[in-house]
Amino acid sequence: MTPPPTATNTLEKDIGSEPGIVDLCVIGGGVNGTGIARDAAGRGLSVVLCEKDDLGQGTSSRSGKLVHGGLRYLEYYEFRLVREALIEREVLLESAPHIIWPLRFVLPHSPQDRPAWLIRIGLFLYDHLGGRKRLPGTRTLDLRSAPEGAAIQENYRKAFEFSDCWVDDARLVVLNALDACERGAEIHTRTACISARREDGFWRVELRHGRTGQTRTIAAKTLVNAAGPWVQEVLSKVTGFNSSRAVRLVKGSHLVVPKFWDGPQAYLVQNSDKRVIFINPYENDLCLIGTTDTPYSGKADDVTVDDKEVDYLLSAVNRYFRKQLSVEDVIHRFSGVRPLYDDAAENPSAVTRDYVFDLDASKGAPLLSIFGGKITTYRKLAEHALQKLQPYFPGLGPDWTASSVLPGGGIENADYSAFHAAVKQRYSWLPDSLADHYGRLYGTRLHDLLGQSNSLSELGIHFGGDFYEAEARYLMDREWAMTTEDILERRTKHGLHLSKEQRQSFEAWCSGVIAKAV
Repeated sequence: MTPPPTATNTLEKDIGSEPGIVDLCVIGGGVNGTGIARDAAGRGLSVVLCEKDDLGQGTSSRSGKLVHGGLRYLEYYEFRLVREALIEREVLLESAPHIIWPLRFVLPHSPQDRPAWLIRIGLFLYDHLGGRKRLPGTRTLDLRSAPEGAAIQENYRKAFEFSDCWVDDARLVVLNALDACERGAEIHTRTACISARREDGFWRVELRHGRTGQTRTIAAKTLVNAAGPWVQEVLSKVTGFNSSRAVRLVKGSHLVVPKFWDGPQAYLVQNSDKRVIFINPYENDLCLIGTTDTPYSGKADDVTVDDKEVDYLLSAVNRYFRKQLSVEDVIHRFSGVRPLYDDAAENPSAVTRDYVFDLDASKGAPLLSIFGGKITTYRKLAEHALQKLQPYFPGLGPDWTASSVLPGGGIENADYSAFHAAVKQRYSWLPDSLADHYGRLYGTRLHDLLGQSNSLSELGIHFGGDFYEAEARYLMDREWAMTTEDILERRTKHGLHLSKEQRQSFEAWCSGVIAKAV
């Protein structure tokens, strides 16, 4: 299905004249905001979504890239959240098997930390709490003989293996935005909310385009504040409103290093402070290590990885693995701010990952603000948000997203391997790595990207690795990409595989394309 005109990249052009009254104005283009926009548009509501930066540029593209139940949340008795997340894990796996896939995690047992009996109880609950269907259950490994133990230091003899799922977090956001757009929602990136006020029973929301400075005022029946770490900043722009709820900002940092073990499995290790660290395969030959959990009081836009966090993560890896990592092994690092609901817990790791709604309709037009949440439960959060708003929209359509695939996700039986084989057969001229890249990022929509191409030369300029001009133009035309970072760091991960010279070449090309479009 071809996206409507609103999905095309408007770059510096006019963001539009004032429309009629819309049902929902959603502030925030992360996974929660785009998920709510998609759900609402699918129920027949008119929706405008604004995002001050790029889609998913904040927290939603800086996660550990997992759809998981949250094994460690069981220690804090978050049974409702874990159950919901475990159920959602399989719902999301069905909806987008190209960007979400099963991953087995090996948890080496450290007698100095949690006892084996406690881990067994936790994994038993993990296997049964959410009605697991597609994913294999837990098993115990003897690291002295199991191939998964080859990379582990010899003093660790036992491990537990369990299932969760990997997700391309930034693409999950874009796919929700695409689906929302195709169902009639307007998506405006680089467009900030600068003020909102209730007037004549509606919201008057003033928007400003970040590049042109042009302003636009829209009228909306309901305002949804899904700004994540900026939720309270948005509330400060709402005339005459004060919320008793607050977010607690917690920083999570990750490192990328070359993969240092054989096999497709990931690892989960316990650090000496009882925190757990994920060590996951990433981009075929790389590995993603994270995350930290530290209080953060600065501006969410300014978050960076500090040296203490690097040392902390590397020491956790070096405690378990034969391969000893150093700072020189780190080829990329990133940090994000989690907007957790402030439940007054002293330990940042104990702060709830559950979400809380603040619905205010005391003065007419409703304002719904979202505090907290996690990627795994974004779809359910959106569904609950629309259920909260149902009294204000008589005749609102029923829940629908649990059985609907995301763009590109219509893969028969959610079997990516069979789909990849079919892609290779149809496009026999594609190298295997490129076929897998297109299949993983675009799923069934790779046909839109490839068009009538019959050779690599027809994909245009080769920027390096698996990156060709056709993909860059597709992302700029169809997925709101406007900068090199949008393309190299969020829509794709090509930036991790290009040399400095190749990146500079692409940046020059990209600047030229943008200049011509303005």
